[in-house]
Amino acid sequence: MTASAVPLAPSPTLPWVSRLAGHGTRPALHTSGATEGTAEGTVTYADLARRVDDLAERLDGPRRLVQVEGRSTVDTVAGYLAAQAAGHVVLLVAPGDPAARLREAYRPDVVLDPAGGVEIVRQRSAHELHPDLALLLSTSGSTGSAKLVRLSADNLAANAAQITSALAVRPDDCAALTLPITYCYGLSVLHTHLAVGASLLLTDLSVVDDCFWQLFRAAGATTFPGVPHTFELLERSGFADRDLPGLRYVTQAGGRMEPERVRRFAQLGRERGWDLFVMYGQSEATARMTCLPPDLAAEHPDTVGLPVPGATVGVVDGEIVFRGPNVMLGYAEEPADLARGRTVDELRTGDLGELTGEGLVRVLGRRARFVKVLGHRIDLDALESRLRSEGHDVRTTGRDGLVVVACDVAAAPARESLRRTAIRASGVPRESLRVVLVGDQPLLASGKPDYPALLALACPAPAGEASALSEGTDGRAVANLYGRLLQRDVGDEATFVSLGGDSLSYVEVSIRLEELLGHLPPNWHVTPVRDLELLRPADRGRRRGPAGLAARTTWRTRWRTTRRTTWRTMETSVWLRALAIVLIVGTHADVFSLQGTANALLVIAGYQVARFQLADPGRRARARRVVGAAVRIAVPSLVVIVGAHLLGGYYETRNLFLANWIFGEQHLGPPWRFWFVEAMIVALVVVAAVNASSRVADLDRRHPFGLPLALTVAAFVLFRLPILPLPIPRMQGSAPVVLYLFLLGWALARVATPAQKRLMTVLVIAMIGTFSFNPARDGLTIAFVLLMLWRPVTRVPAVLVPIVQVLAAASLYIYVIHWQALELLWGHPAAAFAGSLALGLAYWWVWTRLVAAAWGGIEQRSSSLMSPRVPRRWSRAHRPAN
Repeated sequence: MTASAVPLAPSPTLPWVSRLAGHGTRPALHTSGATEGTAEGTVTYADLARRVDDLAERLDGPRRLVQVEGRSTVDTVAGYLAAQAAGHVVLLVAPGDPAARLREAYRPDVVLDPAGGVEIVRQRSAHELHPDLALLLSTSGSTGSAKLVRLSADNLAANAAQITSALAVRPDDCAALTLPITYCYGLSVLHTHLAVGASLLLTDLSVVDDCFWQLFRAAGATTFPGVPHTFELLERSGFADRDLPGLRYVTQAGGRMEPERVRRFAQLGRERGWDLFVMYGQSEATARMTCLPPDLAAEHPDTVGLPVPGATVGVVDGEIVFRGPNVMLGYAEEPADLARGRTVDELRTGDLGELTGEGLVRVLGRRARFVKVLGHRIDLDALESRLRSEGHDVRTTGRDGLVVVACDVAAAPARESLRRTAIRASGVPRESLRVVLVGDQPLLASGKPDYPALLALACPAPAGEASALSEGTDGRAVANLYGRLLQRDVGDEATFVSLGGDSLSYVEVSIRLEELLGHLPPNWHVTPVRDLELLRPADRGRRRGPAGLAARTTWRTRWRTTRRTTWRTMETSVWLRALAIVLIVGTHADVFSLQGTANALLVIAGYQVARFQLADPGRRARARRVVGAAVRIAVPSLVVIVGAHLLGGYYETRNLFLANWIFGEQHLGPPWRFWFVEAMIVALVVVAAVNASSRVADLDRRHPFGLPLALTVAAFVLFRLPILPLPIPRMQGSAPVVLYLFLLGWALARVATPAQKRLMTVLVIAMIGTFSFNPARDGLTIAFVLLMLWRPVTRVPAVLVPIVQVLAAASLYIYVIHWQALELLWGHPAAAFAGSLALGLAYWWVWTRLVAAAWGGIEQRSSSLMSPRVPRRWSRAHRPAN
C-alpha cells in the first residue's frame, strides 16, 4: 500500500537566495540579543540582501566546499545564504567540537565562523565536487558525525515548496525559530519563510520564559516549530493561559509525541484559533516528509499524516519507505564521496510503520538503534563503536531525551573522563547523558547485550520499586532537597515557585541545588523537579552514601564540600544581599560609613518577588503568595519590635502596627529604624492588590515588561518627586516614597532585550541617582542594582559560599534585631558590629529551625480538624520560611 499526495512542479533554483532583494524593506529577521552577536533588532530583506551580496563577493571564485558554523544569528544566516549565492557547496555544522571534527574529516576550502569571520583556506577546492551537490548535513543533528547527507539544490527547493504548500506559509507570517538552523527542521523553517518573504525571530530563549513570549508578541510572530520536549515545556509553563491573538499555527516534528498530548494541543488550538500540524521527517529527505492536517489531529493523534505534495510513502517489509524530489543524493562518509552523484532513489527510513485506511502514516518504532535528544538523532551503535575505538569497554543505550553509557565498575576512577568523551562524541548536553557502572555487562540468553537492563540501571523504578542499583538514593534527590527546605510534599511536576518558594527561601535552595547538580541551571525556579533530577550527575548519590542528601548537611560538611573547587557559580543577587546586610550593620555600628545598600535591598526584593511569587500563572495565586510573603516578613519583625517595646520601653505604639510611615514625625529617630520592613510590607500589599485584578493580569500577560515599568514611573512621579503634597511624612524612608524602588526590581526581572536593558540602566541612574543627592550613597545603590542587571550570575570563591549563604538567608533577621544589639554595645564599634551579626544569625536559626519545626508540628496535629479549603491555604501562607 502506498500513500501519495498531489503533484508538485519542480523548482531548480533556491528562492530564498534568488528572491532575497525582491522583498525590499519587509522585515526578514528579528533578533532578541539572547545570543552573542544577535543584538541587531530587525533586519530587513534589503539589509540582509546587501550583507549577503557583500559576503558572496568575498567568496567569489571557483566552486569550493564552505563550512558554515551555525548559530541562530544574523551572521550565520548571512554566511549560509552568501555561500549558496556564490554557488559553493555548504557544509553546515554546529560550532565547537562537531565543527572541529568535520573540519578535520572533510578539509573545507573556506570556513565561516559564527561571529561572521571568513577564513579562506585555499582559493581552489581540494575536492572534486559533483555539480548537483549543494548542501551537506550531519545525519545526527549537531553531533558532527563523519557520515553526512548529500543534498542537491533541487532537493532543497523541492522540500521548501512542499512545506510552503502543506502549511500555506504566507508573506505576513513570522516564525519564532527556537531550533538551531544546523538541524534540518530548523533549516527547513528558515528556507520556507525566506522563500515567500516572511520573517523569522531568532532567539535562544526557552518557551518557559516569559521573555520569549514578550519577544514573540513584539516581533508579530504567527507560528513556531517545536520538538516533543518543547510541548512538554509548554504544558508545564501555562501556555494554555497565554493570550496570543497573532498565533496562526504550530508545527511539531523531531520525534514521536504522545497521542494524548497531540489531542490536547489540537483541542487547545481549536479553542484559541490556531492550528497544530504534526509532521515527520529526516535529514535524508532534506527535512519534513509528512504532514497531519489539523482537522485530523484530534481523531488520528497517533499518526504523522499524509506525504508532503509531490511525494509518496509506502511500507515495505514493515519499514517506512519514502519517495520524492526531496530525497537525498546519498550519504558521504569521506571527502571522496563528494564527487558522487545520485546513489539512492528512495529513502528507507529505518522506521517501522503502517498506513491507516485513510492513507495516514503511523510510525510504530525504529528498526535501528537511534534515539533523539532535543530533536537530534543519535546513532547508538556509532557512538558505542567510537568509544570502544578510544579504549573504553562500554555499551550504549538510551531513550528519546537520554543517552546511557555503561562501563565496568573498575573504570570508576575514569568515569568523569568517560562522560566528557561521550558528550563530545555524541554532541548531547551533559544533562542528557548518564554514565552507569556495572559489575558485568548484562546479557540476553542469546549472549547479546541486554540494552533494556542497562537502561533500567540509569532510569530506576519509582520509589517503592527501586532496586539496589538506583545509585544509593530513591532517585528523588532534588525532591528530597525541596521537601526538606520548603517543608512541603514534592511531586515530580512541582517547581520551586509552585511549592511556595520565595525570596526568603531561594538563597539556601539555590546554593544547595548548585551543590547537588554541579551547576545552577537557568530558570531553575520554574523547572519541574523531574527535569532537575535528570541534570544530577549519575554518581553523586552513591558518593554521598545511602542517605544521599536526605540527611541534614552539617556546617563542617558544607565547608569541606565547598572547598573542593576554587570558584562556585552563584546568583549575583545572593551575594549582594549578604554584602548589603554587612554594610548596613557596619555603617550603623560606626565601623565605617557606606550608605545606600538598604535601598539596593528593596530593588533586589522586588526583583526576587517578580521571579518567584509573580511567576505563578494564576492571578489569585499570585496575590495570595505575595500576601504570604508580607506575613513572613511582618511576623518575625513584630516579635522583635513588640518584645523590645514591652521589655525595654523602646519605640512607639505606632511601631507595633508597622505604621510609623503614616503617623510618624518628619525627622529621624528610633521609630524610623524599621522603615525598610514597613516599606517592604507596603510594597508587597500594593503588588498583591494590583495582581488580584483580572484587568491588570491581562495587561501583565500582554506587556510583562511595560506594566511594571509604567507602575515604577507612576510611583516615582507621584510619591518620590515633591510634586503632590502627601498626608504622611515625606521622609527618605517613608514607604510610599521608596515604593518605586521595589517596583523597579519588578521591572528589572522582566527585562528581555538589550534595548530594555539599556533603558533600565538609564532609568536606574536617573531615578536612584537623585534619591538623596549624595553621590557616594546613591552611587553604591546604583552599582548594586546595575551589577545584578548586567551580571545576574557570577562566580565567587568557593570558601566564601557557606558564609554568603548564611548571611543572605539571615539578612532580614539580622536587620530587624541588630538595633537591639547596638543598644547593648553602643560605643564599642567592633563589638557592636560582630554582636549584631551574631545575634541576627542566632535569631534566624531559632526562627527557621525551632519555630518552623514547632509550627509544622502544630499544623500536622491540627490538620484533621481543618477545612480542606480555606484554612489549609491560610496555614501555608503563614508558615515561616527560610
